[in-house]
Amino acid sequence: MKRILFTGCGGQIGSELTLAFRQIYGNDNVIASDVSDKISTDLRESGPFVHLDVLDKNAIAETIDKYNIDAVVHLAAILSAVGEKNPQLAWNVNINGSVNIFEVAREKKLERILVPSSMAVFGPDTPKENTPQKTVLIPTTMYGVTKVAIELLGNYYNLHYGMDIRGLRYPGIISHKTPPGGGTTDYAVAIYFDAVKQKSYDCFLRADSMLPMMYMPDCIKATTELFQADKNKLKNATGYNVTAFSVTPADVANSIRKIIPDFEITYHPDFRQDIADSWVNSMDDNSAREEWGWQPDFNLDAMTEDIIKEIQLKETSKVI
Repeated sequence: MKRILFTGCGGQIGSELTLAFRQIYGNDNVIASDVSDKISTDLRESGPFVHLDVLDKNAIAETIDKYNIDAVVHLAAILSAVGEKNPQLAWNVNINGSVNIFEVAREKKLERILVPSSMAVFGPDTPKENTPQKTVLIPTTMYGVTKVAIELLGNYYNLHYGMDIRGLRYPGIISHKTPPGGGTTDYAVAIYFDAVKQKSYDCFLRADSMLPMMYMPDCIKATTELFQADKNKLKNATGYNVTAFSVTPADVANSIRKIIPDFEITYHPDFRQDIADSWVNSMDDNSAREEWGWQPDFNLDAMTEDIIKEIQLKETSKVI
């Protein structure tokens, strides 16, 4: 790879994944972009940044020409909870933004596109337990609908234009570095901050809402490994199941209590409960393990210990 363009670099995943790619490929060879100029100091100071709206195809083409881009990691998207509040916006940004990226990549013969999918592609008719790689994809959220369409569209471009578009179905991604970005699994981020700061959390999902999850270092690892994988080994290129563990809010609370014994949690489910209920409890990611060697490093307790330590260090530094 010569140079890689990241879209949506200011989001939860993009803000960390972009920096990880800069460590691998060199700061000047990874171009960060976002529709917002409000990005982290680390991103802005470590390498090039471009203000870019993925709905502007001409701007995408100009950016790719200017920086001699030959691969794109396309993260710009409207997430599940925000998408249900404004489904038309979710369709426009997620679908038309991806079409613009795919079309410019086709016209300019880029080497590779990675566009993440999501467990939101699954719906009520999908098997809930150990969900297979190939299964029923009839989601009931606009976010899920757009992700299914993007998987299928990427597969079409691969088959008909000989392109290399690949993606992975993220579970809930948990991180301590970036605030939640409007997803249904955001409770698993916010709960740790509230646990450290006030030893309590009011959860917007039921105690028994089981969902697949992954710690951010494993998310970065999985994305990087798929990006670098041998194309000839990829049989499910545009939508690999990947997961690390499945947990409920009660499970997370119990894990936190091993470090903060007096932590308390309350439950007041809101509209996001219906979204969570439409998703699956666990995923079978054997295809990712077999085809490109995926293997997570963190389980729930290891993640909890690491996150709480990091948040406590931040809070201590604020006091000093």
